[in-house]
Amino acid sequence: MQIRTGDTYDPRVIALLDHHVATARAQTAPGSAHALDLSGLRAADVAFWTGWDGETLVAVGALKTLSASHGEVKSMHTLQTARRRGFGALMLGHIIEEARKRGLARLSLETGSWDYFKPAHALYRAHGFVLCDPFEGYVEDPNSLFLTLDLIRR
Repeated sequence: MQIRTGDTYDPRVIALLDHHVATARAQTAPGSAHALDLSGLRAADVAFWTGWDGETLVAVGALKTLSASHGEVKSMHTLQTARRRGFGALMLGHIIEEARKRGLARLSLETGSWDYFKPAHALYRAHGFVLCDPFEGYVEDPNSLFLTLDLIRR
């Protein structure tokens, strides 16, 4: 997979992101979905990437800078027909490496707690993420799972 800086004006990217947001909201209780929309991905504190298998867009992912030492994984999504081929792991690995290059000490994320999100939980845990308390404005929510990765010790 080739990872590129994401173009949030590319219709293929827009279509995959629209699907991601719609699916996340459909699989989460009202008020508990925190996926970034296009304007959120265009914010100055967000770096966004796309993953390509040839000319096919297969994955997206973003890194939101929360502070000089803390970042958040956002908008991780793999095309349904491209799942279980390692593209999500490659994108997450890229985000982790970018966080390290930027000198971040901690990388966190929020994801759904429902069964639909279990494959994502397994992916994050395989990369060393562990459960944590809500962070950066999130509140305790039975529909959310909060994970963090210590980039200094790992």
